[in-house]
Amino acid sequence: MAQAIFHPLRHLRRAIIKQFAALLTKPLNNYAVRFPNNLEALKSQIRKGDVLLVEGSQRISEVIKYLTQSSWSHSALYIGDELIRGNHPLAEQARATFGDDARFLLVEALVDEGVVLSSLSKYVEYNVRLCRPHNLQPQDCQVILDDVISHLGYTYDLQNIFDLGRYFLPVSLVPRRFRRRALHFGSGLPTQVICSSMIASAFGKVRFPILPHVESTPDAQETHPPFYRRFFVKEQDTRGRPVFRRRHPTLITPRDFDLSPYFHAIKFNIIGSQRLDYRNIIWAEDSVADEAQAPTAAPPASAQPDIAASPVSSVPSVQGRAG
Repeated sequence: MAQAIFHPLRHLRRAIIKQFAALLTKPLNNYAVRFPNNLEALKSQIRKGDVLLVEGSQRISEVIKYLTQSSWSHSALYIGDELIRGNHPLAEQARATFGDDARFLLVEALVDEGVVLSSLSKYVEYNVRLCRPHNLQPQDCQVILDDVISHLGYTYDLQNIFDLGRYFLPVSLVPRRFRRRALHFGSGLPTQVICSSMIASAFGKVRFPILPHVESTPDAQETHPPFYRRFFVKEQDTRGRPVFRRRHPTLITPRDFDLSPYFHAIKFNIIGSQRLDYRNIIWAEDSVADEAQAPTAAPPASAQPDIAASPVSSVPSVQGRAG
């Protein structure tokens, strides 16, 4: 009986959440690409395990950018041809959906679709940045890839309507010290509102740092080993070495991959292809200056006055001067 009573409420709740998600993902009209992307250059430079940061074009993108004080509102993990190479059950579906682009796939978490596969070409018309984990070992990279792939099909954690609804409040009312907490969903389910949480959780499985709290260990707290151990037991001196403390994955934002000292920013457009020579850049100001300095063209012959045909000549006669 109780189940029958709450059944209509469940449908009403889903309808409200769906409407909220539609409003959050409404596209903006003032989006601008700051520099054109070269898809072929991106494909040649990107590697499995790289994190693609995106400046999104939706309403929720503006909210996340404001709360994180960053240009990046979305992140995705590049898996390349991992599904095809590993003969994953979704390999055939990926081939049918993406065709040749099935070898260049991303895993991302979207508000309205959940965790899905996307083609790398999807973001060629967006402002993007490529972040590569430094010295990530192949076996750890495989763990990360397997973890994000296992999340495919998950839906966003929209259980708490108030967590979603607070994005409709003026974000300027959120104090600076609470902005990062405003992005944290407390349900603890694997799917989170901020897409970077899934990626951060995957990197956490191999203990790879993103933007941890770093604390120095005071030398005074170190105990000195016994006299005999100084000579017969080789121990690594850890005095003064920093101690890392992880952040909760739901507190990791796309900006953190950009700020992290453990990720490289890969320049794939110009610098990556080694085509940059600043001396050959054509600046618009130079073109305007060249046009201003160009000599004025002489008027055509038809525009010149016909002196011989003129009844009164302004040119003095040489014969008149001879007398």
